[in-house]
Amino acid sequence: MSVLHAGSKKTARPARDPFSAYSSKYLTVPQNRTSTHSGRINGALEAPSCMQSFSSSIINNYLDGTRDGAVAKGSSSGMHFRDSKRKVDYVLAYHYRKRLARHLPAPGSPEPMRRAASLSLVSNGGTAKGSAELHPQEPPGLPGVQVVELSPLDALEEEKQLQREEYERNLVEAGLEIEKDPENKSQGLSFVRIHAPWQVLSREAELLRIKMPTKKMYEITEEGGILKKLNEIWCKLTEPLQPQVPRQENTNMKTLSYPFSREKIYLYNIKDKDTFFDNATRSRIVREILKRTSTKARSSMGIGTLIANNVYDAAYPLHDGEYEGKNDAMNERQLLYQEWARYGVFYKFQPIDLIRKYFGEKIGLYFAWLGLYTEFLIPSSVVGIIVFLYGCITIESDIPSKEMCDQHNAFTMCPLCDKFCDYWNLSTACATARASHLFDNPATVFFSVFMALWATMFLEQWKRLQMRLCYFWDLTGLEEEEEHPRPEYETKLLQKKLKNKNITAENSNEGEKEKLTWSDRMPGYAANLGLILFMIMLTCSAVFGVIVYRITTAAALSFSTNQTPRSNVRVTVTATAVIINLVVILILDEIYGAVAKWLTEIEVPKTEKTFEERLILKAFLLKFVNSYAPIFYVAFFKGRFVGRPGHYVYVFDGYRMEECAPGGCLMELCIQLSIIMLGKQLIQNNLFEIGIPKLKKLFRKLKDERTEPKEVDTNQSKDPQQWDLDYILEPFTGLTPEYMEMIIQFGFVTLFVASFPLAPVFALLNNIIEVRLDAKKFVTELRRPDTVREKDIGIWYNILSGIGKLSVIINAFVIAITSDFIPRLMYQYAYSQNGTMHGFINHTLSYFNVSHLKAGTQPENSPFAQDVLFCRFKDYREPPWSPNQYEFSKQHWAVLSARLAFVILFQNLVMFLSVLVDWMIPDIPKDISEQIKKEKSVLVDFFLKEEHEKLKLIESFITHDKHKHKSGAKGSRIRAASFQGYHVNPSRQSSFTSFSSQHTEV
Repeated sequence: MSVLHAGSKKTARPARDPFSAYSSKYLTVPQNRTSTHSGRINGALEAPSCMQSFSSSIINNYLDGTRDGAVAKGSSSGMHFRDSKRKVDYVLAYHYRKRLARHLPAPGSPEPMRRAASLSLVSNGGTAKGSAELHPQEPPGLPGVQVVELSPLDALEEEKQLQREEYERNLVEAGLEIEKDPENKSQGLSFVRIHAPWQVLSREAELLRIKMPTKKMYEITEEGGILKKLNEIWCKLTEPLQPQVPRQENTNMKTLSYPFSREKIYLYNIKDKDTFFDNATRSRIVREILKRTSTKARSSMGIGTLIANNVYDAAYPLHDGEYEGKNDAMNERQLLYQEWARYGVFYKFQPIDLIRKYFGEKIGLYFAWLGLYTEFLIPSSVVGIIVFLYGCITIESDIPSKEMCDQHNAFTMCPLCDKFCDYWNLSTACATARASHLFDNPATVFFSVFMALWATMFLEQWKRLQMRLCYFWDLTGLEEEEEHPRPEYETKLLQKKLKNKNITAENSNEGEKEKLTWSDRMPGYAANLGLILFMIMLTCSAVFGVIVYRITTAAALSFSTNQTPRSNVRVTVTATAVIINLVVILILDEIYGAVAKWLTEIEVPKTEKTFEERLILKAFLLKFVNSYAPIFYVAFFKGRFVGRPGHYVYVFDGYRMEECAPGGCLMELCIQLSIIMLGKQLIQNNLFEIGIPKLKKLFRKLKDERTEPKEVDTNQSKDPQQWDLDYILEPFTGLTPEYMEMIIQFGFVTLFVASFPLAPVFALLNNIIEVRLDAKKFVTELRRPDTVREKDIGIWYNILSGIGKLSVIINAFVIAITSDFIPRLMYQYAYSQNGTMHGFINHTLSYFNVSHLKAGTQPENSPFAQDVLFCRFKDYREPPWSPNQYEFSKQHWAVLSARLAFVILFQNLVMFLSVLVDWMIPDIPKDISEQIKKEKSVLVDFFLKEEHEKLKLIESFITHDKHKHKSGAKGSRIRAASFQGYHVNPSRQSSFTSFSSQHTEV
């Protein structure tokens, strides 16, 4: 194993000038020569196999082995270096492949195949002019050296080794300490373990302005009165629901935090340097160093570029041990698994503070948002169930459905298709009419208003919770950190610089300030616009294809001679079409996710945040259209362009456009919405989320076993270390998929809730499982993500707000156009003679003279053909005996006007109420606002007090030294000077410890 640390002595690299004329694909081997160096690991110098067993204890500060090739056992926890003292803060993993080149015999060599104790050198120079003139066996200046030609694969591997070596050397120069295992196999997996010492942690914490706890604690002022009593009662009632995790003993006290500063180190409560920065903070600091450390080879700009170029396979912080342990002292990962990431604790609250501590603020905010959303679904589910039960209770007293089911009325309806369909009685659609009343009743209007206000309340409450978390997590005043450019952006910028021939050595510094312009990104923008439009057209084409399927299948079943298929045409067509829609949506969702990522990549955004925001917008747009296009069709377009008997609208010269059921399209909209929503949640959100990571893990394991040769590694520990266990886990790819599925579900809950009041119930049941599913995935199946400090959920809040506003408009149109709510109101208050709903069905049906049917469209072999003079169809049109026969009647225009008026009234009323709720609920809770002001004043007082005490201490030193000997006075001045600089000289540390016992010793 190797140990790299700051200030370690490095062996100078051998000069490569004699090889500048050779390409890197040539290997030169000096014959029968020995060197004082034992070898350079995977770099320019490599010890032959016969010498590897006698490697020295430290080789160029890279390889630390022991004689006979034995390596000391790893730390018992798998979280430390081999010395069991220094923590492993970060791990780099890579696959290596040793060169298997054959040595050509030198002239006169008695043992041409003997592998002497020699060193192998790899030229890193480029091909120069005149290289062909040199003798291939003996380069000038190095007699006795032979040349071995490397394969392209070996040359690439040597280049990667050089990049790794340079990168790790730069990390050491940055102050990090490195440990790595010897590479004893011909090819395999190797790990670089990184430790950040105190000097690096304190330096970087100051640069990153990380807030750390000080010695000062202050009291949090609680609200008094009835709110305090209610809060105490709520805490007692919910005590069994609280997770059993460590909590702060005194919840009324809060530690004052301040950005870390080495000059003010006396302010902080540093009891132990090794534990002052927790694991998440340490890994975050190391990640920042990895991102900004570069190498000259290929102009790599950090660890992101090296991973993209396959120099390293992965870079990740370690989990805090295994999640299923038998020891008494449970680590944080075990706590999270026991109290959060199991389905058996679904009834408990989430330990948000522990989640934030372990995974960082960004992931903590996601689970806090998901928890609040799930809690808010409880009241909406209760109201939705009440609305549904109201429909069930009032179904027997609903007059229109009674009239439709009454066989004595004998409404003879016009044929549903040409030639093969007969006249039919409206009473045969009784079941559909009764089912429609469950969702199409006056209570659904109230529920639509309620859900619009619910969405506003949810967003307002989230803003308040977000602000509260920002305060307790010390995120208030968090400044946006300057992000490092993405590797793809840097590569594109480098290509632009190389293409620009006007850049010379004199203005090369100005070239560093160069950036990608609009013209550089124009091809990417054009491709984005074209492909997004194409994808939207593809979705519309898929919807149209399903429409054609419904029309043709309905016609085919109508032609059937079997009575059973003909009597169940509508049910069969609707059910199969919805399932086809679901399958198409699931397939296109996966395609659109990959397309959105590719489109964002060709835009070449500069930072990861910009990349994530653009990816989210594209993916949401495509998935929104994909998920809701079939539902929009049923809600607003189906049955609107049918025509009338004798003048139907046809597609493909013979197929009539499909009509809504006699009870309206709302029932079909409910079926469509419920199946798509439940199908997406069950298949995509749960089965895919569980199955796909397991398949990826299995595939990666099989691939590693296939590529790695089965060789015995004497240095491999019997028990796998934590870095081995974490490597086989799935890498964390971001929160976008998690947010996306919840945002799409939020759309199902709010956009068409007027047609499906039970949507919040199914969303709640899904989310109870989803919270634990995501928790288990983060704790047990994913590598530990890098901690990211965020004070909000970013662009997702704007998308939620947009969906909430759009839901008001859509629900207004669903109630006004899709349901029969407005026609019923109009009939009851404008056309009914007694102010009741009696006669409503007859009022909505128009007359048609069957003799006006086009030739060839009349029903064939109809037993009722001689008895039927007029048939009825659902529309407001003039009767055949009117001068303007079959034209839209006055009732049609009156109902249409009422529908549009309702849309305007409903939209403005709900928007007004939403704005009113937004205005009444402050974004920042009053107590949090006061605490933030109090924290600022406490911080100023604490600074002044500490500075005053420090000055008094210095004055006491000076006064004390005046009464001492001259030599003692000199020592006192030195001590005073050390306090003025806020630095402790280790050689004199013991001399002033007694005077500074009230300050923290660091």
